[in-house]
Amino acid sequence: MARIARHPIALAAATATVVALGAGALALPAAAAEGASSGIELKNGTLDWGIKESFRKYVTGIAAGSIDATDGATQAADNGPFTFTGGTGTYDTTTHGTDTAFKGAVRFSSQAHGFDIKVSDVKVVTSGTTGHIDADVSLNGTVQNDIEFATLDLSAVKPGQGAGGAMTFKDIPATLTADGASAFNGMYKEGTALDAATLTVTAASPSTSSPTPTKTPEATPTETATTSPSPSTGGSTSPAPSTSATKPVEAVSGEVVDGNLDWGVKESFRTYITGPIAKGKVELSGGAAKNGSVYRFGDASGTYDADAKSLDAKFAGKVRFLGHEADGTYALDLQFSDLHVTAKGTGGKLVADVSSKDQESGKVTTYDDLTVATLKLGSGDLTAKGDIVELDGAAATLTADGAKAFGGFYEAGAALDPVTAAVSLDEDAVLPAGSGGSNGSASGGTSGSTAGGAGTTGGTGTTGSTIGGSLASTGADVPAGPLAAAAALVVAAGAGTVFATRRRRSQQA
Repeated sequence: MARIARHPIALAAATATVVALGAGALALPAAAAEGASSGIELKNGTLDWGIKESFRKYVTGIAAGSIDATDGATQAADNGPFTFTGGTGTYDTTTHGTDTAFKGAVRFSSQAHGFDIKVSDVKVVTSGTTGHIDADVSLNGTVQNDIEFATLDLSAVKPGQGAGGAMTFKDIPATLTADGASAFNGMYKEGTALDAATLTVTAASPSTSSPTPTKTPEATPTETATTSPSPSTGGSTSPAPSTSATKPVEAVSGEVVDGNLDWGVKESFRTYITGPIAKGKVELSGGAAKNGSVYRFGDASGTYDADAKSLDAKFAGKVRFLGHEADGTYALDLQFSDLHVTAKGTGGKLVADVSSKDQESGKVTTYDDLTVATLKLGSGDLTAKGDIVELDGAAATLTADGAKAFGGFYEAGAALDPVTAAVSLDEDAVLPAGSGGSNGSASGGTSGSTAGGAGTTGGTGTTGSTIGGSLASTGADVPAGPLAAAAALVVAAGAGTVFATRRRRSQQA
């Protein structure tokens, strides 16, 4: 693969000078920088990247295909991620820029589903706290060279130091680009989250002596500014106004008088429901409304404890997913209502009343106050600011009970859509407008009828692809169990006929 120079190339904190990245700062051996006019050679690099776990499972599962890692790439056991080896490249000491090219190729193929995809000549390029992964991609014999396959976000990645002075950047978030989506023949949409990548690079030192980290002998302006007030013992008033001015307004405990919660349940599930397999619809009622691509639940009530930094809030509204309609009845019928968030510190949970219909027996099971997901909050969440308390995109992970309510669609530990919430402690406080996604309009549902009720078929999704030429899209993931079974049936039939999915119900503890 020919090197390309159309993108700026920089990898902060990966070379001879100390470069801050997030909260960390590291240095490669000083000997590597000595005498280097503008560039340092990089060697022995590795890239650990699974591309996309759900896709690997799909290929070896319902697609009955195979995955082959060759030419220097290896795959971990149990259909694990890949390691691309032999990374070489250069680091520019003037621009702090680098690119690293790796050996290895990975091929995904399925005769049953008619695809053959090969990813090779992988290269990692970064610029400050952003970057991308480039590759050559062959799709059913058609090759695209040097495409920008995924974007990288290093803003929250702390560099670490490995054996032999290697710099390691672990779990870099990766997102599919438009070119990457095209190379995958529309199986996934642009913006889909891919597997995180771990990059390791080593500077080729010209010296065999023991490496010593570079040091800056004099204090930086930041150090001077932060340390100069501390020796003062005379109670000088000059620094006091500066520090007090930057302090946040102290939080106050109180009752929650209003608020809203934005949650899309799971993007791939929404796409599946309205897509060409389930051909279903989503109904909102009881105060829930569409907010962008997700759903907004309002009329919050509850309490906030500033000392404990904890929130207990309930939200009104229902969301109901209906799919696989036959003779006016939906075989798939799943409803969430009475959402309840409890959070303290950086942890929490999302609780809801859930109604789930067994597609095989038609029996409807209701779960009251079911813990659907655990939440991981950011460090700045749950701090009252102007009588407003917020959770900003708290990561949500499906629990075992939640998986049971989903009827085995997803396994415990699966990532659900993040949870964003804002509640007010004063009636005069103004809630942030928020955004649940793009290209969405607010529209309430028409009915919160009992599970299994009749209704007209909703509009089909626009992201599906023709089976055979490409895979019918299910959003960010390919759901396990019944979704996979339904997809296999459609592929076998070669038509868009609606099939009522028959799933095997997971054994309950």
